[in-house]
Amino acid sequence: MGRAQRFFTNTFSGWFQLRRCFPKSLLDEMTRAIAEGERLHRGEVCFAIESRLAPLAVLEGLDARRRAEQVFTQLRVWDTEHNSGVLFYVLLAEHRIEIVADRGIAREVAKAEWDAVCAQMRERFARGDWREGCLDGIAAAHALLTRHFPGNDKDQPDELPDRPVLL
Repeated sequence: MGRAQRFFTNTFSGWFQLRRCFPKSLLDEMTRAIAEGERLHRGEVCFAIESRLAPLAVLEGLDARRRAEQVFTQLRVWDTEHNSGVLFYVLLAEHRIEIVADRGIAREVAKAEWDAVCAQMRERFARGDWREGCLDGIAAAHALLTRHFPGNDKDQPDELPDRPVLL
C-alpha cells in the first residue's frame, strides 16, 4: 500500500470499527486469556489496538511496524524482569498486525514463528472472526512462551496489564 493510499485509509476509516470489532465482552475474554496463559510461563503478553494512525504521521513515513515499536516503548513492554514482554499491535485502518518481542524472547523465538501467528490472526480477521483471531493469537503466543520460557513462579508478579489497550 502506497503512502497516498495509506494517508487516505488512515484519514477516512478505522475509527468507527474499534468498538464494533472489539466490544467490551471480547476485551474481557482477551483479558482472561492473557491472565490464564501467563500462569504457564515467565512471559508477559500485552495487546494494543489502534483504530488508525494520524494522517500527518503517515505522510512523514510512520508505518505499522514503527508504530508498534513506539507502542512497545510507550506501554513499557520492554520493562520486565526477564526481558520477556510481547506486544500484539493491531492497526485496524490498514488491517495490520505486528508482534514485537523483547530481547529475551527474540533470542529464543524465531521471527518466523511470530509471523505465523500474525498470518493466522490475519486470516481470521479477514473473515470477520475478530474473537477467534484474537483468542487464537493469544493462545499461540502462550504456547510459544511456554515452550521457550516455562515455569512461571507462582510468586512472580504480573508485570504488565492483561487488559487490551485501546489507543
